[in-house]
Amino acid sequence: MGESSCAALGSTSIMSTLLNLKMANNAVAADLPTDSEDRKTLVCLYLHGGIDSYNVLIPNDTARYADYAATRTNLALAQQSLLPLSQSVNGDGQEYAIHPAMGGLQKLFNGNGTPEGPRRLSFISNIGTLIEPMTRNQYKDRLKPRPRGLFSHSDQSEQWQTSLPQGETNLTGWAGRTADILHDQSNGGSKTSMSISLAGNNIFQVGRDTQQFVMTHRGALTFSELSGNNHPTALKNLALRSMMEQQYNHLMEKAFAELTNQSLDQQEFVQGEFDALEEGFAGVSFPDSGIARNLLATLKTIALRAKLGLRRQTIFVSRGGWDHHSSLIEPQQNLLSELTPALAAFQQGLENCGLADSVLTFSASDFARTLRSNGSGSDHAWGGNQFVMGGAVAGGQVLGQYPSLARDSPNDVGRGGRILPTTSVDALVAELLLWFGLEGRANFEQVLPNLSNFYDIGDAEASDPSTLPIGFLKPDSF
Repeated sequence: MGESSCAALGSTSIMSTLLNLKMANNAVAADLPTDSEDRKTLVCLYLHGGIDSYNVLIPNDTARYADYAATRTNLALAQQSLLPLSQSVNGDGQEYAIHPAMGGLQKLFNGNGTPEGPRRLSFISNIGTLIEPMTRNQYKDRLKPRPRGLFSHSDQSEQWQTSLPQGETNLTGWAGRTADILHDQSNGGSKTSMSISLAGNNIFQVGRDTQQFVMTHRGALTFSELSGNNHPTALKNLALRSMMEQQYNHLMEKAFAELTNQSLDQQEFVQGEFDALEEGFAGVSFPDSGIARNLLATLKTIALRAKLGLRRQTIFVSRGGWDHHSSLIEPQQNLLSELTPALAAFQQGLENCGLADSVLTFSASDFARTLRSNGSGSDHAWGGNQFVMGGAVAGGQVLGQYPSLARDSPNDVGRGGRILPTTSVDALVAELLLWFGLEGRANFEQVLPNLSNFYDIGDAEASDPSTLPIGFLKPDSF
């Protein structure tokens, strides 16, 4: 089943402050063939609050688990409760397990428990914000520049989304800067922005010329949606539409009215396509949770790519609640029990619609948390573990350098077991964007100003994963 078979659907929502007037103007550009197969989507799943990811991906051999249990004390999960991972031949050769609430991701990592099953998920260990590589001694002696506002929610969330850990006066996100470059060459006939958010406004998708198209799981909040029932919002919206349809003599007023109407037309168009998809269109049942509803809307929006004229598309989805200072074990169990089946349903829907190979999903979070307990929870830390998921992923791997979890290990910079990252956010982003179609050293320097501190983009060869920044992609996925 190809993209067109699942596509009748919609993407959605109000473009904050008539945000996409510029995008509406871009929609007049050259037509994009709707049968083009060159379509790719990046989905960012942002976990606000800083997930305790050393209780997500856990060493499972006797010696390393013993270090984990000794350091984490009352935060350690019982080894017999963990779900073991079966690494592919390309993994790091170590034994790992994941949280007992993550059965759906275990299947995606292991290949659904069968030797021939597709492995759709890999982990990247000890990843975090960095300006340049550093050792523990260089950190402690301040011999290398540190990311601004380390261990701060707002700063670290911003830096994951911008890849500018040194900060910048006029902030833009790395997806937004990528959209600035790719929109005209890849999405010339698009009917909306290539940056679509199901989590409100964010910095991740904002470029110098790009804003996000904000959606809800219900679709676009159109001006006609509430008409006919005297709803105050409907009446206000209809009044605005009427005002925009007036005749204006002043050129600026006329241009504003025209662009506003085009923007409103985008929302109407998107909502109509969104509503055209029947329930169960992808042959998979989603759980009843907020994150599941947003991931279902994400699946619909991806299936709508061709109708929107999008060859390239980023989608931002988030789930908050991971700031577990006062209590960790039960709240994290509850959140992972909600998140995991939603992710599994989303990936299965992509498979059913024939979209799996053209969608990469990756997780991100402010930071990991301290290894040592503060009593019943954990505090703000630094490097942690994230995952990448999709048909293009060389699944079944734990990549990067998983740190020692013993007390005072070489990567422990103190304050309760804060782990110094060994893989930079830039390395993850660079590999995602190589797959996404960003080309040329100058473009990568524009999107990732610090990348050359970690990786020479000229070394990348799609046919040789060992030359990629991390190596989570299949050679034939480019």
